[in-house]
Amino acid sequence: MSDLKEKILEEYKSIEKKLNGESADIHHIRDNAKEYFKTFGFPNKKMEDWRFTNINPIINKDFEFAKDIQKIEKKVLEKFLIPELKANLIVLINGEYSSENSKIISENKNISICSLKDALKTKKEAVEKYFAKYADYKSDGFTALNTALAADGAFIHIPADCLLKEPIMILNISDSRNSRVMSQPRNLIIAEKGGSAHIIEEYYSLGENDAFSNVVTEIYTDENSNLHYYKIQNEELNSYHVGTTQVFQEKNSTFNSVTISWGCSVIRNNLNSYLNGENIECTFKGLYYLTGKQHIDNHTLADHATPNCHSNELYKGILADESNGVFNGKIMVRQDAQKTNAYQMNKNILLSNNASINSKPQLEIYADDVKCSHGATTGQIDNEQLFYLKARGIGEKEGRKLLLYAFANEIIENIQIEVLKDYLQKKLSTKLDS
Repeated sequence: MSDLKEKILEEYKSIEKKLNGESADIHHIRDNAKEYFKTFGFPNKKMEDWRFTNINPIINKDFEFAKDIQKIEKKVLEKFLIPELKANLIVLINGEYSSENSKIISENKNISICSLKDALKTKKEAVEKYFAKYADYKSDGFTALNTALAADGAFIHIPADCLLKEPIMILNISDSRNSRVMSQPRNLIIAEKGGSAHIIEEYYSLGENDAFSNVVTEIYTDENSNLHYYKIQNEELNSYHVGTTQVFQEKNSTFNSVTISWGCSVIRNNLNSYLNGENIECTFKGLYYLTGKQHIDNHTLADHATPNCHSNELYKGILADESNGVFNGKIMVRQDAQKTNAYQMNKNILLSNNASINSKPQLEIYADDVKCSHGATTGQIDNEQLFYLKARGIGEKEGRKLLLYAFANEIIENIQIEVLKDYLQKKLSTKLDS
């Protein structure tokens, strides 16, 4: 048993005393998740889904659990905010809700935007109905760990037929200024029938010590609901991130996601959606830009369980220096899911002979009347395109930047919040300059 695993199990004993106010159902789920983690522990490279990702850099470190809610000065917090973005703001510091830094601007009193801890008091039935119902802690050690230990996070409930005009920003900050810190944010997002919203999860780290975020976000989209979900990872290179986003979609619902990853030393993103009714739209778009020895592992699943649904997935990567990427995307079409239309593509540009990508797009189809395709491409900057630009007076460095920007911007263009899109395009341009 690893030292970190022993520390985690010991920590569960101490936090269990603080969970007495929780419902018996949720406490029972936590206890089961703890037992699963105790039996199976962390995943390892012998497991098929983890064979390209070494998590030893995470589990071999002596992380501490944040005992008290950290405080961040306003001037420090402002560095993490997106200028001109008017949004409902939830700030999580080391996985704990910061009331003094959070700000809800929506005037619709029927919408719930609060901490998970508060929702357990004010929206107890809703939390009990959806908590741990979609993110299966029995299939993954990190999900089990979060389910057992997550003390707080964000809770968002969009009522029926409500169109939320202002986006919701969940700003996650890992504060490791005092010690190596491990956090377990748990987010629960519910969109009722006809509800619509834009959700942003953004991640930063602060401090010179190592930081590890193990995040689980569960999303439920009811009939005819429309949810746009953006995840942006900006953590420093002394940070590690494992995130699982599990979506459950009902008929006629739409889920559009964009994942942007250009921070962290090691990143593992799990993004899964279960299509549980007809005429569902599901879109996964992703961009990763890696330098140095960064490593990213994107695992996705579009699980078609019912007929007449459409999923579309495109992930793009730019890898420089000695960085390494993994893309493992699966389209599952179950026996009853006739008339499925599913597309999946992974495209990568390697800027160095020492950079690498392991790409594994998959189709698993049990229905016979479907239209499905998948593919992957890996290469370098197109010399003919570069020559074309140089022939028109554009220098090689600027030409390379233009080609890479056009390649990456196809993903960013899917963001429907103009201020956020503009912010990310400027950040992409700055990164390509460096």
